[in-house]
Amino acid sequence: MGMYAMYQEVKKEDFKKLLESDDFFETIEELEEKDGTELCDIDKMWDVLHFVLTGVGSSNPSRNNTLSVAVLGVTPLENVAEYIAYTEKSKVSVICSALENFDMEEAMAHFSMQACKKADLYPDIWDYDDEEEEIKEEICDYFQAMKEFYQNILELNGNVMVTIS
Repeated sequence: MGMYAMYQEVKKEDFKKLLESDDFFETIEELEEKDGTELCDIDKMWDVLHFVLTGVGSSNPSRNNTLSVAVLGVTPLENVAEYIAYTEKSKVSVICSALENFDMEEAMAHFSMQACKKADLYPDIWDYDDEEEEIKEEICDYFQAMKEFYQNILELNGNVMVTIS
């Protein structure tokens, strides 16, 4: 078992309910099961995706870096057992632009398994040098999925909830 990142749309009418909830995960799961809810699962690659986008692991987030915010959300919730953060709809357009303007091809040209290992990124797969191409492809696929997710959220005028558990 590992830590997985899930991004989900939270509609305007559900956003306040979620923030006032006593059991965030139960409420998030209820919202996730609603028909038509946009979801993006980037599995265990959230930390390395943050690293590729920002140059640092997710243990060093920057609320001033739009690409960091794309991965980790704007406002982390406190007093919860797992990592939960949200991004209000007013920030989604800026995130879309930053993701759209990021040169993933260039980033992958400089990708280093050793740099990931040195940065102690999750998941601990950086000794599998024979799998580097597959890992790079997976990172690119999750990046593309995240770009499409945020674009869909922009079109829906929604908020985003990030959970890493």
